[in-house]
Amino acid sequence: MNTFLIGGGVLILLAVYLVSTYNGLVVLKTRIQEAFSGIDVQLKRRADLIPNLVETIKGYAKHEKEVFENVTKARSALMTADNVHAKAEADNMLTGALKSLFAVAEAYPELKANTNFQDLQRQLEDTEDKVAYSRQFYNSNVLDFNAKIQMFPTNLLAGMLGFTAFEFFKADESERKKVDVKF
Repeated sequence: MNTFLIGGGVLILLAVYLVSTYNGLVVLKTRIQEAFSGIDVQLKRRADLIPNLVETIKGYAKHEKEVFENVTKARSALMTADNVHAKAEADNMLTGALKSLFAVAEAYPELKANTNFQDLQRQLEDTEDKVAYSRQFYNSNVLDFNAKIQMFPTNLLAGMLGFTAFEFFKADESERKKVDVKF
């Protein structure tokens, strides 16, 4: 009788462990999906601001056609990207194109004084901060999940149930280079 109770208790504890581990992995996976969605929302917000910014600058810099085309191409690539790697690449491409766009704006003092341009620039800067936070939040959740599925004994259950590691949102090589600031 005691053996039966002990065996039953062990089975119940094992079942509770398995269910709680599975549910914990599902929660972590869902947080990653939500965090990726947060990145998506901020990238979409930035992409929505860009046409207004381009139109404002176009009024002052009509001969800068290549810069505008690069921004448009980069924006389109971001809007069609469908996974972490593609979004990261498109985001990096758009960041580079925006740097060129703002470099063009620097050449037009009357544009820099335009209140519409200043407002758009502030909104874009705010969005860039939110994009950075969203990436950090996503990567923190990926770290928690990836660590959890690699630790014993969870790794045994995670492998059997098909849980696999997520990809971190990474910076492009060009963004890792040293920046020279000159005044």
